[in-house]
Amino acid sequence: MTTRSKRKDEHVKLALAQHEKNNDFDLMRFYHHSFPEINYRDIDLSTHYLGQTFNYPFYINAMTGGSEKTKELNRKFALIAKRYGLMMVLGSQHAALDDKTLEESYRVVRDVNPEGFILGNINPNASVTEAKRAVEMIHANALSIHINPAQELTMDEGDRDFSHWLHRIESINKELDVPVIVKEVGFGMSRYTINQLQKIGIKHIDVSGKGGTNFVTIENTRSEGKRFSYLENWGLSTVESLIEAKPFMNKVEIMASGGIRNPLDVIKALALGAQAVGLSSVFLKMVHDKKEEEMYAEVDQFIDELKRIMLLLGKTNPRELTDTDIIWEGRLKER
Repeated sequence: MTTRSKRKDEHVKLALAQHEKNNDFDLMRFYHHSFPEINYRDIDLSTHYLGQTFNYPFYINAMTGGSEKTKELNRKFALIAKRYGLMMVLGSQHAALDDKTLEESYRVVRDVNPEGFILGNINPNASVTEAKRAVEMIHANALSIHINPAQELTMDEGDRDFSHWLHRIESINKELDVPVIVKEVGFGMSRYTINQLQKIGIKHIDVSGKGGTNFVTIENTRSEGKRFSYLENWGLSTVESLIEAKPFMNKVEIMASGGIRNPLDVIKALALGAQAVGLSSVFLKMVHDKKEEEMYAEVDQFIDELKRIMLLLGKTNPRELTDTDIIWEGRLKER
């Protein structure tokens, strides 16, 4: 097993070991209406983003690939994406860019779901040539570029030079024929970061805030030194990031992920202006050691619960959700 493959398997194992915890979505409640005046059967969860219409306002977010174990996980994710018409984002493809023998752990997604809307995934160290290879590898419909300085700096083998990242992202965005999404990996985005991306022409952003899988904790556990526990609360939450993103929502398509634990969190993120919501750990738990019928039953239940919450809110479509439906607790507010 290569060093990258070993790391991929460690990331999955440690992500599964992390326990669900409270986060800033718990500071939000919705007004209750005793007369919703709509019928469950009239609820339509379809939404539009990346120039496509999807059946549901959530998608399978970047997780894995690069080893035999993660190949099987990707196969299961692809089965769900195909059955429900969900967008799927692959995990980082750099393992396969460095070692062609690992390409099948990513290509399996396209083999299972040949007509699906699938995103490739690279980091901003990639050249334009590598970005094109990542797209070609899986015939990607779009490309995600993940930015993760907090993870890199706490990873023993991580990057230490980020001076070229914005320039690389700008070049890739200009040269590719598919849409480019820039996403964090659980540390959120400030208004300043979103403005930087908007200025270089990025039209699609996943703010991916803290509150869910914590990669500082993961890298700290992997490290022999285990010295960065004091950074485990680093970053902005997904709720804070969506508030920061609000001034840009008429210029940039904003997606949300990070700390999405259940259908109610999905609805809350949509009410804060997200066009769509990415789920990682939720899907990881749905497929890990599960048979296909068990996976599908859990997705069916997730969708049913989304519709029930929409019914409680008296809304027939996610586009009708706004922040005027929210009651705030605590001190979260716009700057």
